[in-house]
Amino acid sequence: MDELVKVVTERTGLPEAQAQKATEAVLDFLKEKLPAPLAGQLDNVLENPGMADQASNILGNLFGKK
Repeated sequence: MDELVKVVTERTGLPEAQAQKATEAVLDFLKEKLPAPLAGQLDNVLENPGMADQASNILGNLFGKK
């Protein structure tokens, strides 16, 4: 999650503490709205950078990105 907070900070110019809160709010929202199997994997992907890369590749392939 630290990596995501860093990206939010860089792209928005928010201080790190505010970026942390914003990130948590978005993640909580996604967990509520996503189907249970996907919501359960969200923390795993964020805590394991290798999984995030793998998920990105899978989603990219799914949507035609090469």
